[in-house]
Amino acid sequence: MIFFYRILTFFLFPLFVLITILRIYFNKEDKIRFKEKISIDESFLPNNKKIIWIHAASIGETNSVFPLISRLIKNDDNIFILLTSTTLSSSKLIEKKKYNKNNFQHRFFPLDINFLVKKFLNHWKPELVIFVDSEIWPNYLIEISQRKIPLVLLNGRITMKTFKRWKFLSYLSLKLFSLYNLCLSSSKESENNLKSLGATNVKFIGNLKFCTNVNSEKKYSELKSIFNSYKIWCAASTHPEEEEMILKTHNLIKKKGIKVVTIIIPRHINRSKEIDDICNVFKTKSQIIDRFEDISKDSEILIINSIGEMINYFYNCESIFMGKSLSKKLIKVGGQNPIEPAKCGCKIYHGPYISNFKEIYEFLKNKKIAHEVKSEIELSQNLIRDFNNKIEINKKNIDALNQYGENILDLTTKEVLELSK
Repeated sequence: MIFFYRILTFFLFPLFVLITILRIYFNKEDKIRFKEKISIDESFLPNNKKIIWIHAASIGETNSVFPLISRLIKNDDNIFILLTSTTLSSSKLIEKKKYNKNNFQHRFFPLDINFLVKKFLNHWKPELVIFVDSEIWPNYLIEISQRKIPLVLLNGRITMKTFKRWKFLSYLSLKLFSLYNLCLSSSKESENNLKSLGATNVKFIGNLKFCTNVNSEKKYSELKSIFNSYKIWCAASTHPEEEEMILKTHNLIKKKGIKVVTIIIPRHINRSKEIDDICNVFKTKSQIIDRFEDISKDSEILIINSIGEMINYFYNCESIFMGKSLSKKLIKVGGQNPIEPAKCGCKIYHGPYISNFKEIYEFLKNKKIAHEVKSEIELSQNLIRDFNNKIEINKKNIDALNQYGENILDLTTKEVLELSK
């Protein structure tokens, strides 16, 4: 089966190149750096450094490894982190981190074509490879294993839906998952699924997303002064269909005579214009925000059109709705990471479809931080209650979350360093 996969990917390479180039015209690829996906840039290589290669596909996975990257570099100046990702949005997020280039570089992940895989590994010669979440690429895994480079699946997430797909290819799953020297799962469910799929050294020490550092830029605290007579709340990581419910919620709150500003942060910012059009249908004064300085106090709906700034808005809201949780279409893949607003002291609302973050939401529900709602009526009623009764931030909860995340980061760093010796 691996043989046929290699043959198929080799012959499909021209098609993959064409698709990559076409994506440029839809603003889904970097107009200059897209070449990193289809060829190997050999212009840079660190001198006398231990290279640890981490691959995180998109924004969520990338954001989750920042604390580990900082810890590894701080622990040993001789460590060089090569971080690869797939999406344009993740690359923009990475640019904002401004890591020291003597210890860090970002590249787009080259396609899983055997000749590209070999060329990439020949150039970078990593001493440890870490794939994040559910990144399973056969050509890479086999080549890395054959070179006897230690291989880690970090924050491994195998949902029941993914598990059933792999079980259908049981011979392939046993072959590929057994190649990992270490699997650190994101949940107990994923731990059990990884073991069933053939992974051997599997451990669950906690979800790495709890390690997220939460820091806001001071200027964003000015948002409350701009709208000093308004109540402010935020709907984050929203998906299609959810914005209509958010706007219905906004209008229900207005009908109660409450002056309210709703901040919408779509999961994909290329939908900002689409959301603005929906706002026009609902006859609400909306504004697409590229920079904080552009905010007009005449707007009642703010649509955030920038990446990596959610935290700055969370600090101005006591109540947050987390998206990708209301549409029944998402029943098997629903949920977005609620840890950042939780660490900002926010009260979190979500819909019933949160399977991707089920254990995290359970943790937050036990702390009385997260609450489920099923409609705009429920959400508006809860928000009005929050507006009328100021939410007291439970600092003990935030401290507990931070300490829990710190413990996970300590243990993860220890495991990674042990394998890189």
